[in-house]
Amino acid sequence: MNHQEYVDNICKKTKKASIQAAKLSINDKKKLLNLIAENLILKSKLILEANAKDLTNAKANELADAMIDRLTLNEQRIKAMADSIKEIAEQDDPIGRIENIKVRPSGIRVGQMRVPIGVVAVVYESRPNVTTDIAALCIKSGNAAILRGGKEAINSNIALYEVIVDVLKSLDYDQNIITLITEIDRELLKVLLKRNDLIDIVIPRGGPGLIKTVTEESSIPVIKHDKGLCTIFIDESANLKNACDITVNAKVQRPGVCNAVETLLIHCNFPHKKELLSKLIEEKVEIRGCPRTLEIIPDKIKPAEAEDFDAEFLDLILAVKIVDSLDEAIEHIRIHGSGHSEAIITSSYENSERFLKETDSAAVFVNASIRFHDGGEFGLGAEVGISTEKLHARGAMGAEGLTTLKYVVYGNGEIRG
Repeated sequence: MNHQEYVDNICKKTKKASIQAAKLSINDKKKLLNLIAENLILKSKLILEANAKDLTNAKANELADAMIDRLTLNEQRIKAMADSIKEIAEQDDPIGRIENIKVRPSGIRVGQMRVPIGVVAVVYESRPNVTTDIAALCIKSGNAAILRGGKEAINSNIALYEVIVDVLKSLDYDQNIITLITEIDRELLKVLLKRNDLIDIVIPRGGPGLIKTVTEESSIPVIKHDKGLCTIFIDESANLKNACDITVNAKVQRPGVCNAVETLLIHCNFPHKKELLSKLIEEKVEIRGCPRTLEIIPDKIKPAEAEDFDAEFLDLILAVKIVDSLDEAIEHIRIHGSGHSEAIITSSYENSERFLKETDSAAVFVNASIRFHDGGEFGLGAEVGISTEKLHARGAMGAEGLTTLKYVVYGNGEIRG
């Protein structure tokens, strides 16, 4: 079977299955999702065996530590995946909800009903948990899904997919509600991205190369989940403990993820610059600083290159710049940021409000770690990803982000004069 035939077969089956997916009741979805969560735990040994194969291949291919961390599964992570699915199961059903109802002078009542998008294709790289997160969110939102994970996680993804399919079959549902592409040839992806007749939306999650390929090749509407070049600004009025705790958490807790901080901007009048930088150095963070930063601890800070302020390091590396004002900080983020997550650490209400209003990113934080920009932490249960787009969905994208609105009109015989 060639690529065209393979993709055609998958797309047609998924499109047909999307009709059943859209009809599932809230109780149907709840039962299905809870059984998937239970099945994950029951089959965790098989999942971990598959993941061990991927990890062996990853190390043999000398993948970066951040990539291996994203790829790794263990009992704790599988339990977290199952808990996430259970949380999604308990959420209110977004489908069928009537919003913005109003009565017009003609007597008709006009509202908007929340409905599934239809067929959602998601292209992603090394995180196996994305397979179950997206499957659960698509089921909850009444969509069918075509999943195309990266080759580095193929064994893990197949094992997780089989867990989902087993439950769909056991309940006599169409197993094509969730479909996993197991062919890893990149040329197949290009064929898939032309099927705007059968796929309603495509969501890429991964590095710049993947995002570029999907954006350029797709005939299907794209919601990008682009890189996380995230910034923290330390205002001159910032509390030292908050500055240290939040910055260290945002860089050190898990440096290889998209909501870790990559650039630190410090107001020139912040009186505790040395203490803050020393704390980061204690935590094994490599600091690449502007000339003014180098003067603070000259023997322990590397000089920053211009490209460091446009880098998503995904490692214990941090670009640091001393700025003269809030305006300069906001302008730096506008030029260099990726529109993902930014934070201000401040004791000034006026400055915090300005930062919230003037910083154009998917999530903006005041005195809290940007590591909270996550579907689970935001109460979504899980996320399809973090959208850096501005249309339809922005930021952490849960079940409601996989829906759209259609107008519904209630009348009692009204006609237009």
